Amino acid sequence: MKLKVGDKVVVISGADKGKEGKIIRTLKNENKVIVEGVHIVKKHQKPTGNNSGGILEIEAPINASNVMIIDPKTKKGTRIAHTTDKNGKKVRISTKSKEVLD
Repeated sequence: MKLKVGDKVVVISGADKGKEGKIIRTLKNENKVIVEGVHIVKKHQKPTGNNSGGILEIEAPINASNVMIIDPKTKKGTRIAHTTDKNGKKVRISTKSKEVLD
């Protein structure tokens, strides 16, 4: 998976198509990501201890193939490529504008 926590992404398919947000968490084994403000579901929680319970709205995971990272230059979705910089370190770059993504 080429996405990392903190990346700003746009949803490219599904009910939340066009929404933007930051990646909160990545689930690499399932190839899914949790994006802030996207795919909100209601969860019923029982009261336990100091928790009052109730119906909570939380972000559910979506498949990583349904999001694209936002290019810092064009502000649109782009694919990610890997290359090495001058020091020989592997970096991620945008395929549209060739900008470094870190």
